[in-house]
Amino acid sequence: MRAQSVAWFNSLGLTDMARVGGKNASLGEMVRALTGRGVRVPDGFATTADAYRTFVTANALADVIRDRLDSYHAGFASLRQTGQAVREAFLAGEFPADLINDIRESYRTLASQAGEADLPVAVRSSATAEDLPDASFAGQQETFLNVSGERDLLEACRRCYASLFTDRAISYREVKQFDHLDVALSIGVQRMVRSDLAGSGVMFSIDTDTGFPGAAVISAAWGLGETVVQGAVDPDKYLVFKALLAEPDCEPIIEKALGRKERKMIYAEGGSARTRVIDTPERERRAFVLSNAEIVQLGRWAQIVEDHYGRAMDMEWAKDGLTGELFLVQARPETVHSQKSLTRFTVSRLTEAGPIMLTGVAIGDSIASGTACVIRGPADIENFRDGAILVTEMTDPDWVPIMSRAAGIITDHGGPTSHAAIVSRELGVPAVVGTRIATEVLTENAPVTISCAGGDEGFVYAGILAAETEEIDLGAVPHTRTQVMVNIASPAAAFEWWRLPTAGVGLARMEFIITNLVKIHPMALVHPERITAPAVLRQMAELTRGYDDLAEYFVQTLALGIAKLGAPYHPNPVIVRLSDFKSNEYARLVGGAVFEQPEENPMLGFRGASRYYDPKYAEGFALECRALKRVREQIGFSNVIVMVPFCRTTTEADRVLEVMAENGLVRGENGLQVYMMCEIPANVILAEQFAARFDGFSIGSNDLTQLVLGVDRDSGDLAALFDERNEAVTRMISEAIDKAHAAGIKIGICGQGPSNYPDFAEFLVGQGIDSISLNPDTFLKTVHRIKDAEVRTVGDWPTLSRVTT
Repeated sequence: MRAQSVAWFNSLGLTDMARVGGKNASLGEMVRALTGRGVRVPDGFATTADAYRTFVTANALADVIRDRLDSYHAGFASLRQTGQAVREAFLAGEFPADLINDIRESYRTLASQAGEADLPVAVRSSATAEDLPDASFAGQQETFLNVSGERDLLEACRRCYASLFTDRAISYREVKQFDHLDVALSIGVQRMVRSDLAGSGVMFSIDTDTGFPGAAVISAAWGLGETVVQGAVDPDKYLVFKALLAEPDCEPIIEKALGRKERKMIYAEGGSARTRVIDTPERERRAFVLSNAEIVQLGRWAQIVEDHYGRAMDMEWAKDGLTGELFLVQARPETVHSQKSLTRFTVSRLTEAGPIMLTGVAIGDSIASGTACVIRGPADIENFRDGAILVTEMTDPDWVPIMSRAAGIITDHGGPTSHAAIVSRELGVPAVVGTRIATEVLTENAPVTISCAGGDEGFVYAGILAAETEEIDLGAVPHTRTQVMVNIASPAAAFEWWRLPTAGVGLARMEFIITNLVKIHPMALVHPERITAPAVLRQMAELTRGYDDLAEYFVQTLALGIAKLGAPYHPNPVIVRLSDFKSNEYARLVGGAVFEQPEENPMLGFRGASRYYDPKYAEGFALECRALKRVREQIGFSNVIVMVPFCRTTTEADRVLEVMAENGLVRGENGLQVYMMCEIPANVILAEQFAARFDGFSIGSNDLTQLVLGVDRDSGDLAALFDERNEAVTRMISEAIDKAHAAGIKIGICGQGPSNYPDFAEFLVGQGIDSISLNPDTFLKTVHRIKDAEVRTVGDWPTLSRVTT
């Protein structure tokens, strides 16, 4: 009895990897096991590994493969010559009659089920050494879309077989030490989803930049998905916080970044080409591909798939433009971050500054330096210099043979979920992709440094810059009674430090999110008619691309920034300080000069609480409140605590709380807590009265020290006098702690004093402070000091520093 050459997806599962390869086994697993849970997967069938071996034997291809590879290994032939010769041998081969009949009959059955004679199908390669937990083989073999009719299907199948020996596939197997003759290829034939009329993309159930397991990341572009996986477009990017997906009233989207999506792939009409790439219409470039409801639905599917497979997953999705339905068309194990330790990691940082030449999406988390090697097309690949920084338009899978030889990679186009980005992470090669103009700006042999160490944004610097790395071991972090929290300025930094066992965020600085993400003065968005400078109007138009409502741009961008910042620390408290710009800092925002007046001493001027109820800023503050309300009630982060800075009097406190309530933030409603920065001597002197109005205090040691001692904290001449340990300051801190506890509210501190001075940390512990919030890079050394202080001061407590769920 002859071996079965075709199997339907609904008869396959993960135990069939050796039979139909990882990709097709996974498709079968989803069709069989997850359809009942609401995950839609297009039906289809797969040829088997035995069918491939029958084809190889019938055409005497094993000897050809062996001979060509021997010549390559001996140095008598190049990789390109070797791959081309083997592929030509496959393309000249003939299918055995039984295999032809099985493919035809299965295709006819699939077409009959769909009610369409020449049913368009996707023809995908699935190698038996592919989509393994430690090796993705992403993009190494070919996929053919919109294949119609039996003749074209058989030709696509032959080309799939040949693609097992693309240059990139040969190179990847060599790197991973797979025997070429031990690997077989299965072909998946799957009903096409009409995403040419809608959109498609890639999804991971883990953050691909940092390995944070709590978020699913989705890339999306218009048209067929090959432009995304090939890195040919700059796609939309969405992040979904998985822990809140089970909440029915939450929409836990924590990032929405509009990609340029300048090109899209659609069906070709007439001729031999099945697909073609066209310019994306301007209205589609300015629009998000997915609605919020669709983003959340895909996020839920990512969670279902991850739960079923028991590991982080890499998926491809498509939306049918005829029916509006979403589908998953592939799923394979994520192969980079899921292999890493949760308690040990490396942090890289630059130790000198340099001019920034380019920015883009960071792939990896390390730093690399070298000379630029500009490769403009596959024909120039052989000119690449080992150890150089590869600069090219896009890193599609054809570049794999040289990616492992590069110190780093810079591209014009591409996103974080493309096949090449996946392989780059696997190889440990840092990359900055989607810079748009790298091949125009960077010249051959120019010395450059690329840094992917700052979160999801990557930077390209001129020159060779010094850098250092630090090995972090979380296994030795002691347990403390004092809650040890972190100060976080940016969402990217929050994701970088997600592994830290913190008790939450003690200080999230809203103004940093406004500066780095929003960038526009809120009043300029409320009153754009007051902006007349053409350059400023152009900046505003570019930043708010895709938004008809300018105020909504501020609210949405700020809300998502806060949500992303808080996600790694959920469900622990995240204390968000309302904007605390000084007037000169506000003026530096886009459009800000129109709304800010010069001040002699901005440090003591129109800042903090005094702005929130003043007519000059009240409308801007209303946007801040709308953003916080959205974070808590719509996105779902009810653990966010709002903190009022620089509140000078109790009357001012009452006015701020009243304005907050008018804008939907009512203290005590829906569990909302409101804290106050205790940073003015008046806050300490009248602490009992302030405590009656707020749920907690956070000592701002920088402002408190400068106001108690009368020392400008920014003055270099007076730097020696600025010391949090001065007795006048410590008496103030001690009094604040005592009064807060007497009033029954919590009190913490956010500042560098405990990190800089071990004796200051011991003083705070001795006073019984509830929490100490630190910058992430000082967390580990300081938590040991806090523990030592606790042991010396009041004995050893066994409680954990972080609430775990």
